[in-house]
Amino acid sequence: MRTLQPTTATLEDQRIPVRAKLAATWTSFMFLYAYVDILNFFTPGVIQDILAGKVFKFDLSQTFSTTALTLVAIPILMVVLSMTLPAQANRVTNLTVASLYIPVTAFNVVGESWLYFYGLGIVLELILLALIVRYAWTWPRTAPSATSLDDETVRAQQQA
Repeated sequence: MRTLQPTTATLEDQRIPVRAKLAATWTSFMFLYAYVDILNFFTPGVIQDILAGKVFKFDLSQTFSTTALTLVAIPILMVVLSMTLPAQANRVTNLTVASLYIPVTAFNVVGESWLYFYGLGIVLELILLALIVRYAWTWPRTAPSATSLDDETVRAQQQA
């Protein structure tokens, strides 16, 4: 009679490319960013203020709506850019955009009465932005190969 032995094989842990990490983190940020705003509609008084033409302290206008669309469109576009830009441009773009979104995100808690709700949303968004900065900052570099060094030496000698 055969007895079944439990397997102790280790699960394969594949390395995730930086581009995929960045795109996934921007996607998570975008969903969180949008859902905090959507769930805010359930906060008492918010719908009445919107119907009266106000969001927070801002008048509803084409300028407000265009600004709001821009603020949510940038993380959406960062998903695509993180997967398609060349490495150096990708790194700089992610570092710049994530760094600019940190104060924008922190501003969203100002004046909010539902501090637990907004506090949690903003803390999670800031963690995601910190991950983006970390992934972009620590982007792996490749060492120059011996062949490329030899080619550079030959070119330098030819120019001399």
